[in-house]
Amino acid sequence: MRRSDAKSHVPLVGRRRDRNCGTRPYTLEGYPLLELLDGDLRPVHGITLLHGSGEITTGDGTDERPRPVTLAPGGSATAGLVWRNTTESGTPVNVPQVRVRAKAGADPVIVTPHLDLGTTGKLGVKPWVRAKPAPTGRAGGRGPGTVG
Repeated sequence: MRRSDAKSHVPLVGRRRDRNCGTRPYTLEGYPLLELLDGDLRPVHGITLLHGSGEITTGDGTDERPRPVTLAPGGSATAGLVWRNTTESGTPVNVPQVRVRAKAGADPVIVTPHLDLGTTGKLGVKPWVRAKPAPTGRAGGRGPGTVG
């Protein structure tokens, strides 16, 4: 998991990987649904969730447009987060935990990325894309979530 990209000074969280553990295809479209949480699992307010990274940085490449991703049983999809860790005026915001839903109605998974969002008040969410297979001999992701 990459925590910082020194070239652009924009922290990144390695892609969130969700795996279809069901027996039928499972389709994702758009963006993961996020709820930012503090250490006691209470909502963190004052952060604007953006679709894509364009309002935050151009150093993360062009955002892919959201499109349907159908996962066969065992298939995986990923989505990423991007933000600018700038501290100017105001109080920096830390988000230790995030509740993630693959789509509306899906069971949530809580991840612990320990986001240091600085004072910008923005978090970019990248769309779901099909995951590249993990290299042979390595487990994929960091504890894949279950969807389906």
